[in-house]
Amino acid sequence: MSRLKKRYQTEVKQALNEKFKYTNPMKIPALEKIVINMGIAEASKDKNSIQDCIRDITALSGQKPIITRARKAISNFKLREGQPIGIKVTLRGKRMYDFIDRFFNIVCPRIRDFRGFPEKCDGKGNYSLGLDDQQVFPEINLDEVKRSQGMNITFVTSAQTDEECVELLRMLGLPFKNLPVTVAA
Repeated sequence: MSRLKKRYQTEVKQALNEKFKYTNPMKIPALEKIVINMGIAEASKDKNSIQDCIRDITALSGQKPIITRARKAISNFKLREGQPIGIKVTLRGKRMYDFIDRFFNIVCPRIRDFRGFPEKCDGKGNYSLGLDDQQVFPEINLDEVKRSQGMNITFVTSAQTDEECVELLRMLGLPFKNLPVTVAA
C-alpha cells in the first residue's frame, strides 16, 4: 500500500469525519480517479510530435494514454473528423496514489513562481488544474523535449460539495493558496 493511501486510511478519513460529522462512514469523501489530459491540436500536424507527447504522458503517469479524436469536422477551426486533438490517461488505485504523492511533493515545488493553486472546484466535488509546461515533471528528459506542452489534471472525488473536496485535497497535501485574512475594524 502506498504511503499516501495509508495516510488517507488512518488520518484523513478520521479528520474529515470529525469536521463534517458524517452519519454514515461511506459518505466520507475519497479520491476516485485522476484524469490527465493534454491537447495536441497544434502537434497533430506532425506525427513525431504526437509520439513525443504520448511518450511524455506515459513517462509521468506510468501507463499508456489513449488518443482522443474529433467527432465532427469544424471548418472554422480547420478540424477534420477523426483528426487527433488530444491524449488522456485515467489513473486509479495504486498508480493514482503514487502519481498524486509525486505531484504534491516533487512537481509542485518545481513549478516556477508557484504560490499555490486556487480553491475553486466545479460544484460537484471535482478539482481541475492546468499546467503550462510538462517539463516540471522529473520523469521527462529535458533533452528530448522539442516544444513546451501544457496539460490539465482533474482530481475526481466522491465529495458532494466543493468544501469537502478542497478539504480532502488539502489534507492529502495539495498546496492551495493562502488567502489573506481580513480583520474587521
